[in-house]
Parts: sequence; structure tokens; C-alpha cells
Amino acid sequence: MFTPMSVYIKVAVALYVFTVLTVVAHYFEHALGPMAAPIALLIATFKAALVMLYFMGLKYDDNQNANDFWFGLFLSASIYFFSVLDILTRITQTSTL
Repeated sequence: MFTPMSVYIKVAVALYVFTVLTVVAHYFEHALGPMAAPIALLIATFKAALVMLYFMGLKYDDNQNANDFWFGLFLSASIYFFSVLDILTRITQTSTL
């Protein structure tokens, strides 16, 4: 299937906007506190999804490849969720030295 150039331009502009948002989030890292990393990862996830869907052609591919993409995204989100859950539930220890 032929993808019009206007679609690629819109996706490229969206990637530039998300890159600017990443830089802005970095400058407000102290204000965001512990939410800085999840916000940066969320922006990176959107950028990766745009690249995979449009530049790699998964949007117009058959259902098997789309299912593989969504399964991979779900698996990545699950690993991220359990990693964050592990970090948030740790007990901090104070040194006796």
C-alpha cells in the first residue's frame, strides 16, 4: 500500500514535538520529582510506537504483525509495571555506620 508523503511529514512533526517535550521535561526534572522518569518513558513509548507503526509499516501490515506488536507492547508495559512496583515497595534501610 502506498503511504502519502503528508502522513510521513505529520509523523515526523509529531516526533519533533515529542522530542521537544522530552527536553522540556528534562528541564523541569526537579519540579516533577519522582514522576520525571515515568513521564520520560511515556514520551519515549509514544515516539517508539509512531516509528514502528508508520516508518516500519506495521499500521498497514497484516494482523499477525500487529498482534505481535501489541503483545510486545503489553509485555514491555508489564515488565515496567512490576519493576516500578518492586522499587516502590522496597523498605529503605539506614546504615548503622
